[in-house]
Amino acid sequence: MKQLVIAIDGYSSCGKSTTAKAVAAALHYAYVDTGAMYRAVTLYLLEHHIPFDDLAGVEQALHTLQISFRRNRRTGRNEVFLDGVNREDDIRQMVISNSVSEVSVIPMVRHAMVAQQQRMGRKRGVVMDGRDIGTTVFPDAEVKVFMTADVVVRAQRREAELAEKGEIVPLDDIIENLRKRDHLDSTRAESPLRRAADAVLLDTTHLVIDEQVDFVLERVSAALFAPEAQQARG
Repeated sequence: MKQLVIAIDGYSSCGKSTTAKAVAAALHYAYVDTGAMYRAVTLYLLEHHIPFDDLAGVEQALHTLQISFRRNRRTGRNEVFLDGVNREDDIRQMVISNSVSEVSVIPMVRHAMVAQQQRMGRKRGVVMDGRDIGTTVFPDAEVKVFMTADVVVRAQRREAELAEKGEIVPLDDIIENLRKRDHLDSTRAESPLRRAADAVLLDTTHLVIDEQVDFVLERVSAALFAPEAQQARG
């Protein structure tokens, strides 16, 4: 059966990653959390005290750091490794959330990450979630979904995620962070967050994860069994 690229873009805390992981598992596809890659770069810069406006320092960091994903056999999830060390929990901290959009707007960072993402998806059979998958990384993706949700609902979801990890953050602070990230992501010059012309809109405000997954899988079925796809398979 034809292998597809499935691009799931949208705002933070809409359920992109959870949905993408479940879709990948259902299809036995690879899953790439591109947002985690930018978080890993942000963590590296902060830990090595490299100012975001020190472009020479950022460029050197990009040549030095190594980002990879490894599947945790116990949990079944892909986790981020930075320079060979598992940093999955570290990149999810609020301090990273507060800075990641500033790092993501740096053109050389985006170019480096996009190139790596395209290499990861070259053989297709992959689900990627992020901000610019359907517009920049894989504009030829067969399935494109753009996710959104009410900002307060998104903040409540993020608050619950942080609380599960023992990080208590006021809801108002999370709302402010999300609005700031939305603005930075949507107005940056390099690969801004926007809905691709051929992406299907999915508002998750009132949906549970299973409903989100079903929505995407229905689009996958349509792409696989459309008359053009059947012709291509001969």
